[in-house]
Amino acid sequence: MSKNRYKNCLPLKKFGQNFLIDKTIINKIIKFLDPQKNELLVEIGPGLAALTKPICQIVDSLIVIEIDAHLLKLLNGSEFLKKLIIFNQDALNFNYFKLFNKEKRLMRIFGNLPYNISISLIINLFNYINNIKDMNFMIQKEVAQRLIAIPGSKKYGRLSILAQYYCNIEMIFQVLPKSFFPIPKVHSVFINLMPRKNYTIYVQDINMLSNLTRIAFQKRRKMLRHSLKSVFSLKRLIKLGIDPTSRAENISVVQYCQMANYLSSKKS
Repeated sequence: MSKNRYKNCLPLKKFGQNFLIDKTIINKIIKFLDPQKNELLVEIGPGLAALTKPICQIVDSLIVIEIDAHLLKLLNGSEFLKKLIIFNQDALNFNYFKLFNKEKRLMRIFGNLPYNISISLIINLFNYINNIKDMNFMIQKEVAQRLIAIPGSKKYGRLSILAQYYCNIEMIFQVLPKSFFPIPKVHSVFINLMPRKNYTIYVQDINMLSNLTRIAFQKRRKMLRHSLKSVFSLKRLIKLGIDPTSRAENISVVQYCQMANYLSSKKS
């Protein structure tokens, strides 16, 4: 692909934009998404319409959320404009509840996410998990590895625990830097997050789980008897079946959920 094609739509550094331009990857994404006409499809950051245009050729309606008004001018001049419902908003602050309540359908959310908001956006979308059918994103490989990391690994942390509590997560395929313009310095991964229909253990207060993992991983190299001493006594950790000499990265998602539920019951 020639850069000249994009000279009038240069990416803005403040939005962390890297446009997907590889047709092979675009087709792989469309094939995986398999969009249907009756679905509530929401694209975050349509960019140069790499996914927007082919999806509009399949469905009758597509919702797009784009913060960059300059890029929206490209959509406004497109032949598929009539199929678009456009929101010139920040996806981090968008009211997904309002959209769901209006449409009365589960949302399928997808997009090539800017690297600088991918973690914040995914965590924010967990607030709407009961209104979402699935989420499919292009993200930085390192973030994808953190999402699927297992206990004992260096990448296992708060993001792993919260994401795996809410979703079954699968890395679909990896994408080379040359598939984007401008070419990023990192590799990317297309990932699928499928909200769980049944929880292994239900968390009574998700904020408690979030706060607990924050405390634990602030001092991830310390033993839990030290890193969690502000919330658990040594005796209580043992009663809960938690090895007090373990570190934050050695505790499973289920165990964190159990600890969070204990703190919730104690609070009530």
